[in-house]
Amino acid sequence: MAQDLLHKQFPPYVPKKGEEYMNAKQLEHFRTMLETLKQELVEDIERTVHTMQDEATVFADPNDRASQETDMALELRNRDRERKLIKKIDETLNRINNGDYGYCDNCGVEIGLKRLEARPTATLCIDCKTLEEIKEKQVAK
Repeated sequence: MAQDLLHKQFPPYVPKKGEEYMNAKQLEHFRTMLETLKQELVEDIERTVHTMQDEATVFADPNDRASQETDMALELRNRDRERKLIKKIDETLNRINNGDYGYCDNCGVEIGLKRLEARPTATLCIDCKTLEEIKEKQVAK
């Protein structure tokens, strides 16, 4: 997936001692990461659309047709997930522009560089995210 390639392209940001959290260099690092990821996702979606248009053949054999439909359904589901990720990336880029990036939506504490490196679209600190997941599990039971 594009996110795996992202971590190979961008080495983690290493802050200097005493460096201010979410300074201009850090924000630019994450902005570049997010814009690159978004561009890769858009290219994947466009490539899939062209491939599906090119491969839109009608097979006489029902098994071949079913296999093609299954492949297309799986591909469309993956592209839908990527479309949702693009929306999250756009929201995150807006947070960077508004100066809200890197801080938890619930409690306002710093999310942390390591967490943002792993998930640049994170909006919750690890404590709030853990609590949210516990609540979700309780409701699901």
